[in-house]
Amino acid sequence: MREIVPPPPPIIHNQFAEVRELFNRYVVPSYGRFELVFSHGAGHHVWDVAGKRYLDLGGGIAVCALGHANPEITETLIEQSRRLVHVSNLYYHEPQGRLAQRLVGHLAPGKVFFCNSGAEANEGLYKLARKFGHDEGRYEVLTAINSFHGRTLAGIAATGQDKVKKGFEPAVAGFRHIPFNDLEAARAAISPATAAILIEGIQGEGGITPASAEYLLGLRKLCDERRILLLIDAVQCGHFRSGRFQSFQRVLEGIPGAESFLPDGVSMAKSLGGGFPMGAFWVREESMGVKLCDLLGAGSHGTTFGGTPLGCAVALKVLDVIERDRLADNVRTTGDFLKTSLAGLAQRYPGVVKGDRGLGFMLGFELQDRERIPGFAASDKPASLQMVNRLHEAGVLTIPSGNQIVRLLPALSLPRSLAEEGLAVIEQVVKSVA
Repeated sequence: MREIVPPPPPIIHNQFAEVRELFNRYVVPSYGRFELVFSHGAGHHVWDVAGKRYLDLGGGIAVCALGHANPEITETLIEQSRRLVHVSNLYYHEPQGRLAQRLVGHLAPGKVFFCNSGAEANEGLYKLARKFGHDEGRYEVLTAINSFHGRTLAGIAATGQDKVKKGFEPAVAGFRHIPFNDLEAARAAISPATAAILIEGIQGEGGITPASAEYLLGLRKLCDERRILLLIDAVQCGHFRSGRFQSFQRVLEGIPGAESFLPDGVSMAKSLGGGFPMGAFWVREESMGVKLCDLLGAGSHGTTFGGTPLGCAVALKVLDVIERDRLADNVRTTGDFLKTSLAGLAQRYPGVVKGDRGLGFMLGFELQDRERIPGFAASDKPASLQMVNRLHEAGVLTIPSGNQIVRLLPALSLPRSLAEEGLAVIEQVVKSVA
C-alpha cells in the first residue's frame, strides 16, 4: 500500500527555547500562548518537541474534526493539488458546486458563499442583514451578551464581551447586545433600525451555553412578526459538533412545532475544513417574501481564497468520512457519556467543580471561584487557566472559556476508550487540587 503520511521527523530535544525565541522576536504578540511547543500529531494525540504525548480534547478549538494527520485528508490534499489548487472565483469548478450542494442538503433550500474563516463568514451575514434592510433604512443587528463573533472590527462590535473591544474604539455602528435566552429582552430591544438578530446556537467563548428550544422558536416567530432576519453563528457549535449538523437541530429535536424551524442565515467554519482554513455562510432561499439567497448579487461581496478547489475537496472528504463512519452518532453517545461523567465530578468534588455544560462534543465543566479551590487560591491566575495548565502537565489538552470554565472540543471521531482515559486524568487533577 502506498504510504500517504510520511513518518514524523526525529524529535529534536531542547528545542523549546529556540522556538519560543523565534516567536518572541518575529511574531506579533497578540496571543497569550501556553508554554508548549508541538512537533507533530496523529489521530487524537499530539507530541511536543521533547517527545511528550498529549491526548487532545481541545481539537484546535473545535477545528480538527477528524483528528490530526488524518490520512484521508492528506491523500485528498495530494490528489487535488495535482489537478487544481486555485483559479479564483471568476470561474466555475466542480468541488465548490458539489460542496455547496452537500451543505444545502443538510439544511434547506438556499445558497452558500465560501470564505476563509468564521469571522469572514459572519461579515457576510452582517452585509446580508444590511442589504435586506437597506431600502427601509434598517441596518442594526442585535447580538447576545457573552457572544463571540470574531476579531474583525465588525466582529468585535458584534461580540457581546467588553474585553475584546478595548483599545479599538470607536466601535463599528449598528450593533447592540441583549441578554441570551431572554425572548422578552429581544422583543423590547427591537428598534425601527433593526434588520436582524444574530445568536450562537451554543455560546462557546461565552461559557458553553446552549440556546433553549423556547428561545429559538420564540425568536423565529418574533422575527417573522417584525420582518427581521434570524441569523445563527454556527462557527464553533456547527458541523455535527452537537450530534446534528447544526446545534439548533439538536436543541429542537422532539419539540412540538419545531419541525418547520429554519434560520435565515448560518455562518460556518472551524470543523468545516477539518484543519484546512475554510469558512462559509448559508442563506435561506426565501423568507418573508424576499429571495434572500440572491440578495448578495454580483459585485456585492467577494474573497480571493474562498472556496478554492483544494479547500472544497478537503471539506467534501471531511463530510464523506463523517457520514460514512456515522460520527454524528458517536458524538451523541460518547458526548452523553462525557457529560454525565462531568456531572459526576461536580457531585464528587463540589469544592472544585460546580457542574457541567453543553451537549455533544461541545462540553465544559465550570469551576468554583478561584479563592474557594485550595490548590488554586494562592495564584492570581483564573481558575480555568490554572486547571488547563494542570491538565497539560498530566498530558491532556483542553481549552479555557472565561475565568471558570474548561472546554472539551475533541475530534468527532473520539472513541469511548479515549474519552474514559481523558476523564480519568481530569478527575485525578481535580482531586489533586481539592
